[in-house]
Amino acid sequence: MIDSVAHDLKSRLEWGQPGFTILDVRDRHSYNKGHITGAVSLPIKDLAARAKSSFHTKRDIFVYGENDTETAQAVHTLREAGFSHVTELKGGLAAWKSVGGATEEI
Repeated sequence: MIDSVAHDLKSRLEWGQPGFTILDVRDRHSYNKGHITGAVSLPIKDLAARAKSSFHTKRDIFVYGENDTETAQAVHTLREAGFSHVTELKGGLAAWKSVGGATEEI
């Protein structure tokens, strides 16, 4: 179910649950055009080099990319780097918007 993760994530944000990061692995231009409010930009080309210095490996991380293939690749990269709580946001920004999630642009 594509919207289930997006819906669960939106609920966590609305309830103010701490301790997670939303990671946008698209390129900087796509991020600037629009992204989930509060998402951290870390383009997939930089992910392997920067993830460990940017995030604790036990942190809950929700990842989305340009498409589900890029998202799955990013999740795989993070898991290979030792991150154990990584979740794919299938459908990416479109799935997020479909559940009424807040977005912003730069």
